[in-house]
Amino acid sequence: MQRVEAPGAPKAVGPYSHAIVVGDLVYCSGQGPLDPVTGENVRGDIGVETATVLGNLAAVLDAAESGLDQVIKTTVYLVDMADFAAMNQAYGARFGNHRPARTTVGVASLPRGFRVEIECIATRR
Repeated sequence: MQRVEAPGAPKAVGPYSHAIVVGDLVYCSGQGPLDPVTGENVRGDIGVETATVLGNLAAVLDAAESGLDQVIKTTVYLVDMADFAAMNQAYGARFGNHRPARTTVGVASLPRGFRVEIECIATRR
């Protein structure tokens, strides 16, 4: 197993790695809408927050010699399922024609007051 700490992503907010690489698979920890420079929550509509989350995931994947185009599966956690359509629009815009498998789960709360968090599994390039 190889631990990945991505310099372009916000620091982990707990005792975990940004990602773990096993063979050709990259297992990314969930990312929230944190500004990678300040470490502060990015506030805006759910589309802005989702775009921030996916940018953070892209930075982690890049550090693991992967990318969003290599994602196999995502899990999206939403505090309010009423945000699904707006999250889905931002998600689709970032992934383009690449359509990884996805599960979206409604949850009661997320760390640091996040409204969206996304984790993924990808292959290395």
